[in-house]
Amino acid sequence: MISIVKVDCIAIPAIKILAHTTWAIAYKEILSQHQMDYMLELMYSEAVLNQQIEQGHQQFILASNEKQPAGFASYSPKNTATPYIFHLHKIYIHPNQQGNGGGKLLLNYVLQDIKCTGATNLQLNVNRNNPALNFYLKFGFTIIREEDIDIGNGYFMNDYVMDFELEK
Repeated sequence: MISIVKVDCIAIPAIKILAHTTWAIAYKEILSQHQMDYMLELMYSEAVLNQQIEQGHQQFILASNEKQPAGFASYSPKNTATPYIFHLHKIYIHPNQQGNGGGKLLLNYVLQDIKCTGATNLQLNVNRNNPALNFYLKFGFTIIREEDIDIGNGYFMNDYVMDFELEK
């Protein structure tokens, strides 16, 4: 049975382990090892995660299966100009937990949580070559545009921006 809870900085070690474990498999055919290492440091260093959590930039949730971390997600309002549109920043399920409904549970938790705020849409970015694209399409997200984001060091994130409209 998978349980999901909102977490604070105490969960950073588990989040980092899950990120490194899932990225090694999810992006091995998409990114070079050097780019993967660069991006993991850029997005998952303890300092970055601490700032995102402590300053309230992102809400993190952790999925656990029998007390073992199984996945996580983070989300926030997209920006102050559109507080009714939320952005899913991160969502990863441990490779040995994939296919067990954990990703769907995390997404449904996020949707329920943001719906209480008056949110109308949840958006996310996904690498255009990431097999997870099919998961999002099956869940009901639609591709609204392509986006190439310069993340420094000569690297770009070549993404689709996807949108999910919440029921009213």
